[in-house]
Amino acid sequence: MIPVLIKNAEIVNEGTITKGDILVENGRIAEIATSISAKTSETKIIDADGFYVIPGMIDDQVHFREPGLTHKATIESESKAAVAGGITTFIEMPNTVPQATTVELLEEKFSRASETSWANYSFMFGGTNDNIEEILKVDETKVAGLKLFLGSSTGNMLVDDPKVLEEIFSKTNLLISAHCEDEGTIKANFEKYVAEYGDDIPIEYHPIIRSEEACYISSSKAIELAKKTGARLHVFHLSTQKETNLFSNKKPLSEKKITAEVCIHHLWFTDADYAEKGTKIKWNPAVKTQKDKDGLWEALLDDRIDVIATDHAPHTIEEKNNVYTKAPSGGPLVQHALEALFEMYHKGKISVEKIVEKTAHNPAILFEIKERGYIRKGYKADLVIIDPNAPWTVSKENIAYKCGWSPFEGTTFRSRVRYTLINGVVAYENSKFPNRTKGERITFNR
Repeated sequence: MIPVLIKNAEIVNEGTITKGDILVENGRIAEIATSISAKTSETKIIDADGFYVIPGMIDDQVHFREPGLTHKATIESESKAAVAGGITTFIEMPNTVPQATTVELLEEKFSRASETSWANYSFMFGGTNDNIEEILKVDETKVAGLKLFLGSSTGNMLVDDPKVLEEIFSKTNLLISAHCEDEGTIKANFEKYVAEYGDDIPIEYHPIIRSEEACYISSSKAIELAKKTGARLHVFHLSTQKETNLFSNKKPLSEKKITAEVCIHHLWFTDADYAEKGTKIKWNPAVKTQKDKDGLWEALLDDRIDVIATDHAPHTIEEKNNVYTKAPSGGPLVQHALEALFEMYHKGKISVEKIVEKTAHNPAILFEIKERGYIRKGYKADLVIIDPNAPWTVSKENIAYKCGWSPFEGTTFRSRVRYTLINGVVAYENSKFPNRTKGERITFNR
């Protein structure tokens, strides 16, 4: 492992931007100073003049499809795409085949990641209506948390028994992350539109079927249950303005028991984009109105929403091109998330410091991740160097996902990830992958 010296960078960390150098040795940040000289002739020197250096994004919600769905994606293919997008750590969801709903199956996923993942990793354990005994076996010091689907989505892991939910919330010490959509509301809406259109429901009705009401009912119930039981709750992928009013911007973040996440697609697209993008932007929860998008941005910036993630969930283009009832929800995002956020920075929507807070610092705080998420001496050197002025256009030729498509195809971003370091090793450099990195299983301060 050769030392890496990053020179002349705009270092973004803990709310400030400072000009300086960073020395990386033995996988960790060895020194941060105004000027550092290389100590050996073997040191790799990167001139980052005019570039931002940020802690790598920690994506707290991805679906990498392994095991069982590897025609869509694998841990190897998607972690490599994540590295190209400046994501250095991911937390993957349990709705694979088989589902990660036993400790044994969960550890099989960890084992596979240790062999093939480019980036650092952890996994969520999956809750069901009948696996409370397995949930209570999970070691909270070794696993990111517990995922509950309170609305059905890809994988059919719906947890809808109120008694089971209260038992889970009451008994587990795991951080509970929840997909919140009310199943009864969705089912009633769906049956109405199937009766009118059959399988070929116009995609524009997706946010009406998976409606604001469905989201708010479910989120409200989950938060009420968390308050009643004292459980630690993290609500995934908010999609409505109305839901944001359920959350506070209490400080410090480490003391918040109920937190929220928003995803790139809900910050970028609106229902006006269905006409052009069709089922390529079919997600659960659905992309909704401009009012909802504006409300999500407001809550993100005033700290009611704590984390930005991707909910990366690739399907083949053939699957996505089906009629509404047969087209799966989800899309690939890890390669383009940071560059999309930097586009929002160029448009004056968000500062670079706030991007770093929501994508690196806050996930590290909420999941109590050890020695990652910051640019600090002694921390793991998970670093990303971004050129803010290097326009490029997303096309099939430069997409790294196994599925080979992106909802951002044809989009020109003004910023570009130039380098990604995983545990001090340059994994990505100017559109190439010079070193095959092996990600590490992240550890927790719990």
